Amino acid sequence: MHITITASWSVLDRPRLTAKSKTEIHPEGAIFARGACDDKGQMYMHIKAFENMIKNDALPCNVKFMIEGEEEVGSSNLGIFVAANKERLAADVVLISDTSMIANDVPSISVGLRGLSYVEVEVTGPNRDLHSGVYGGAVANPINILSKMIASMHDENNHITIPGFYDAVLDVPTEERKAMNEAPFNLEDYKKDLNVGDVRGEEGFTTLERTSIRPTLDVNGIWGGYIGEGAKTVLPSKAYAKISMRLVPNQTSDEITELFKNHFESIAPASVKVTVTPHHGGEPAVTPTDTVEYKAAARAYETTFGIEPIPQRGGGSIPIVALFEKELGIKTIMMGFGLDSDAIHSPDESYGVFNYLKGIETIPYFYKYYAEMK
Repeated sequence: MHITITASWSVLDRPRLTAKSKTEIHPEGAIFARGACDDKGQMYMHIKAFENMIKNDALPCNVKFMIEGEEEVGSSNLGIFVAANKERLAADVVLISDTSMIANDVPSISVGLRGLSYVEVEVTGPNRDLHSGVYGGAVANPINILSKMIASMHDENNHITIPGFYDAVLDVPTEERKAMNEAPFNLEDYKKDLNVGDVRGEEGFTTLERTSIRPTLDVNGIWGGYIGEGAKTVLPSKAYAKISMRLVPNQTSDEITELFKNHFESIAPASVKVTVTPHHGGEPAVTPTDTVEYKAAARAYETTFGIEPIPQRGGGSIPIVALFEKELGIKTIMMGFGLDSDAIHSPDESYGVFNYLKGIETIPYFYKYYAEMK
């Protein structure tokens, strides 16, 4: 029996939290660094768990480690490698720790992920930056145009307006939506943690549903013109934006990217030129909860946390889950130990010492129970 483990990581950011706020977030202590939770810390849990099992002669199966560092930029080389090394990578199950739990006292196992379509758009007006006094009001401003185009991508109910965008989206059964919303969640605490006055999203869905079973479109960055110190009154030649779309089961990244490109180009006025450049994508995935793999993971959490874990769909994307299933024909178990409050992808990202040690404690039990059940 073989188990493949995968992990990924990104560059470090310098922590900026005060000692007091660090203590408030993680009273038991924490590691603060870019990638501490997503995903260096969670990857290293497996190394230490494996080390401990070897030391105590407690490893019940063969393990293959795959650690790659391109996940945040699409893992374009990994797909090529996996397709070319199917025999070398053959396994019974894939084990990944790149997800989160509901809380330290409410363990959960991720059973679903959204896919991703990531694009960059460029809007070009005049052939050079112009004086906004001499030309303003007569020549199209690419930043103004881009802003309007982006604003038009959602209607008054925050429904994405790209024609055909929802055609492949599968409706989640009422029973599953009901169970999903029974997970511990306090909206007021959620808003307080983010320091926002209210939440905002697609009409007709709860916050938990919006961040897991519904597709989204978000601007990740926007720029153009003069952004230095002081003032410079230019009418810019170009404006840019990076846009990501999270996808749900039955949507495909290639199809959504094409739909976006066609629509975005179609709504551009004749006064500007538009270029859409796809960056990378990944497919959504849902893993079953009635398999030996899931039952072994659930039992492992129950052993170390003293409570049965809750199956939960996640809002992020891990393209290798769908990749491994497509190329190797094997399912993935996602045993994540981070928290949503760990500020992943942000300065002051953290990973609690409790979570790190709990992962090292729990992972060996997965091997033990999976070997017994298999």
